[in-house]
Amino acid sequence: MTLTIQSFSGSDATPYFDDLARLRIAVFRDFPYLYHGDSDYERQYMETYARSEGSIFVLAIDDGKVVGASTGTPMISETDEVQAPFIAAGRDPADYFYFGESVLLPQYRGQGIGVKFFEGREAQAKRLGLRYATFCAVERPADHPRRPSDYQPLDAFWAKRSYTHHPELRTTFTWRDLDETVESPKPLSFWIRDLTA
Repeated sequence: MTLTIQSFSGSDATPYFDDLARLRIAVFRDFPYLYHGDSDYERQYMETYARSEGSIFVLAIDDGKVVGASTGTPMISETDEVQAPFIAAGRDPADYFYFGESVLLPQYRGQGIGVKFFEGREAQAKRLGLRYATFCAVERPADHPRRPSDYQPLDAFWAKRSYTHHPELRTTFTWRDLDETVESPKPLSFWIRDLTA
């Protein structure tokens, strides 16, 4: 395996966008996201990050192929859905660096790549002088019919990285599940790390 972890700022990641779209669609099909992917949406999504000043793409590349990716951007560049819970709670979005996603093909998991994704994005947040790193995760009921019997949530991994769950900070994103014919809103809640602690 000739795997490397490489970071790109903004539009420097554009040559990898097709690979990133395929990767996001493949990984997010699995529980808990169950995302019915759309290539056009994916490209628009990534172009938004590419245009954001201070954004970062951290990619895992094996023999020229993107096998994992994570993104981050200052929260002030994010959508109302991301910022609104913080504003409502009296938290200034300008203090936060937001992690968009972390996706990795199954055969590459358990090798420390996920930790590298967090380290790369946290380093970018610190370079920008931002105090907090945050991300949100979808919430699915324990009895969801598509929940695999061996499903292991990532809560313990996030806690080990010093992230604290803030269930009072909630939002909704809209996408189409695999078994849906139209998009529907999904609840998500936030995790936060104080990078100065």
